[in-house]
Amino acid sequence: MSRTEKPTVPSEPATTQAAPRLSDFLCFAIYSANLAYGRAYRVILEELGLTYPQYIAIVSLWEDDNQTVSGLGEKMFLESNTLTPILKKLEAMGYVRRQRDSGDERVVRVSLTDAGRRLREKGLTMNLVEASGLKPDEFTKMQKGVVTLRDNLLRHARGDDQVRGAGAPMPD
Repeated sequence: MSRTEKPTVPSEPATTQAAPRLSDFLCFAIYSANLAYGRAYRVILEELGLTYPQYIAIVSLWEDDNQTVSGLGEKMFLESNTLTPILKKLEAMGYVRRQRDSGDERVVRVSLTDAGRRLREKGLTMNLVEASGLKPDEFTKMQKGVVTLRDNLLRHARGDDQVRGAGAPMPD
C-alpha cells in the first residue's frame, strides 16, 4: 500500500469509497431494532413486573419446564454468572424453583411454580407481529433470517469458517 492509499475498513460498504455511515451497518440496525423491541415490550413487562431477560427465561420454561441452568443458559445465550441472578430474582418473586439434581448435585434444575405458569395467560396477550408492521409471512421470514445471521456469526466467532450463504462483502 502506498502512503496515499487509504486503508480499507473491514466493515466499509463495498458499494462506496466514502467512510461508512452508521445507518450502513447491519449490526447497528439490529442493535437499534433490539432497543425498539425493548420499548415495545416495556408496557406488558412492567405490567408483569419482569425484565426482558426474566421474561425470556419464563417463556423458555413454558416451552420446556424443569431445565438445567446450563441448558437454559444455552437457549438464552447467557453464561451461568449472568443467568443465576435472573433466576434468583424470579425465585424470590415466586415464579421459579431452583433445586439440585438428585442424580448429580453439581447440576441445578429450574422449574416453574404455579405462579410462573399463570404468567402465561397475561404474557400471551403481547402481539408484536402486528406492531412490527410486517405481514405474518414477512415477520416469519425476518425472524428466520436473523436466526441464520446469529448462527453464522456464532460459527465465525468459534473459528468455524463454514458459514452458510456467504456472498459479497457487506458493511458488516
